[in-house]
Amino acid sequence: MPVSNFQRIAWALFDFANSSFPTVITTFVFAAYFSKGIAPDEVTGTALWGYATGAAGFLIALCAPIFGAIADHSGARKPWIFIFSALCVCGSSGLWFATPEASSIPLALVCVGIATFGFEMAMVFYNAMLPGLSVPGKEGLLSGLAWGLGYLGGLCALALVLFLFVQTDTPLFNLNKDLAEHLRISGPFVALWYGLFALPLFLWVKDHKQRNTLSNALLQGLSTLKGTLLSWREHKTVFQYLITRMIYTDGLNTLFAFGGIYAAGTFHMSFSELIIFGIGINVTAGIGAALFGWLDDKYGSKRVIISALFCLTLLGAATLWVEDKSHFLILGLCLGLFMGPAQAASRTYMAHIAPKKLRTELFGLYALSGKATAFIGPFLVATTTDIFTSQRAGMATILLFLLIGLVLMRNLPDIRTQQN
Repeated sequence: MPVSNFQRIAWALFDFANSSFPTVITTFVFAAYFSKGIAPDEVTGTALWGYATGAAGFLIALCAPIFGAIADHSGARKPWIFIFSALCVCGSSGLWFATPEASSIPLALVCVGIATFGFEMAMVFYNAMLPGLSVPGKEGLLSGLAWGLGYLGGLCALALVLFLFVQTDTPLFNLNKDLAEHLRISGPFVALWYGLFALPLFLWVKDHKQRNTLSNALLQGLSTLKGTLLSWREHKTVFQYLITRMIYTDGLNTLFAFGGIYAAGTFHMSFSELIIFGIGINVTAGIGAALFGWLDDKYGSKRVIISALFCLTLLGAATLWVEDKSHFLILGLCLGLFMGPAQAASRTYMAHIAPKKLRTELFGLYALSGKATAFIGPFLVATTTDIFTSQRAGMATILLFLLIGLVLMRNLPDIRTQQN
């Protein structure tokens, strides 16, 4: 049965649903509450938060390829998306019980770790559905639309949390600010948002039929994964790309992680200014992802990725050069225009080069490539900043990841059709 545009939009809405988690929980609202309201001090809070998310990242890197291989042999992907989405929803809901006292530290970290694991694992199976749902030759358009909706979803969720609960004297439901209920509500809010907008995918998007038992799929999947890794030369392009993506994704992730810290420290931006800046970047990134989806299909994912990395490098260098806050804000918003396309086109390129029979398994390795060396970028930024006692020097190391990724990407083939 052919796939309808309605089903494609229903699939893309999953990005709209789950993007509330990284935006509200791990970037702006709950992360700040944990370091300032639960942990004894911000330094300790930042370190503990890093350990928790790092542990989740290690589990994701370990499990994503394995579960991806299993899914390729079981056939169905939506059950896995449901299971891991449920983990994210439950973990987010549990954050309501993280009261502003040190005794809540274990609960908060466990809930965040579970939710992060569920969020990332669900994306493995969600991404693998892209080639089967898109119109042949229009994969970039659908991927870009989904990424754009993701940024929009994160933006809307963040705006509602801020205006309904955080930045108002009378939070909705008469929440008690003295008990940080206006901040703790961000967890259940994200859980509700995620669950509500993920429903269209589960209700209306078609899935592969279950063609194997779980035990057989496990055995066959692990055997296939082992064979894929041992015969990497047969999938040389895929593994070259995964290494390339691993490098430039380290740069992108570090830029996300330290951009706010750099803005606050070097340009002395207030919390309110950072929130507005974050909303602005979400807007430009969403616009960029949606617009570049058309260019992805017309000129190929490789050219979009190269163009995005080139512009990110130039604009990133400019943000390290300027001294004026206004110029920094303009350059930062321009950076957002190319962050979305770099991510959306990366997913499309992977969909093109992954053989159909190994698609979910290879998207598991794709997730691994985004997590395996995620510690290197932050470590270099921290070390360089410490050595030179300069945030600008530390942030300059991010440009190395983008440049290396740019050079390596140029050597990869310009593949524009899905492999069988």
